[in-house]
Amino acid sequence: MKNMTINEFAKIVASESPVPGGGSVGALCGALSAALAEMVANLTLGKKKYADSKEEMTDIASKAALLREKLLNYIEEDSLAYNKVMEAYKLPKETEEEKSIRLAEIEKGLKTAASVPLKVAETSFEIFPLAEAVVLKGNLSSVTDALVGVMMARTGILSALLNIRINLQSIKDEEFVNILKEKADILEEKTINYEQKILELSPFK
Repeated sequence: MKNMTINEFAKIVASESPVPGGGSVGALCGALSAALAEMVANLTLGKKKYADSKEEMTDIASKAALLREKLLNYIEEDSLAYNKVMEAYKLPKETEEEKSIRLAEIEKGLKTAASVPLKVAETSFEIFPLAEAVVLKGNLSSVTDALVGVMMARTGILSALLNIRINLQSIKDEEFVNILKEKADILEEKTINYEQKILELSPFK
C-alpha cells in the first residue's frame, strides 16, 4: 500500500472494503509526521544561521527517516492483521474440534490486531522529541511544518489506541488485555501532554 499514489490510496479507503481503514490511515498520519520532522531538519542543514545545530539536525533527519519507513510498513501490516481476524471468523464451526480451533484462531488474530496498532502508537510517539527539537532549534521559517507534524503524530497515536481498545473488547486473555489497556492509557495521557507542551512553543500563538 505504501507504493500507491495518494489518489489510489484515498480511493481504496473510500471503497466498500473495510481495509485499509482507520488503523492504516493512522499509520500514514504517523509516517507523515515523521516526514515533516525530517523535512524541517533537512531545511535547517546547510543554513549558516543554524550551523551550531548541524550535528543534531543530521541525527534527527536520520532518525525520522527510519520512523517514517517503519510507519509506512505498518499501513500494510495493520490491514493484514484485520484480514487474519476476518479469515478466522470464517473457519468452520460444525464440530467441537472445529469450534475450538476457530476460537483459538480468532483469539490469536485479535491479539495481533491489537498489537500492530500498539507498534504504530509507540513508533509515532518517538517522533515527539524529534519534532520538539526542530521546533526549538530548527529553521524558523518551517516551524509550522514541525507543529503540523506534532498534530499528525498525536492523530496517529490516538487512532491506534482506539484500534487497540476495540480489539481488546473481544479478547479472552485477561492478562493480555490488562497489559495492553494499561499501556494504551499511559500512552494516551503522555501523548496529550507532550503534544500540548510542544504546541505551546509555537512563536505564532
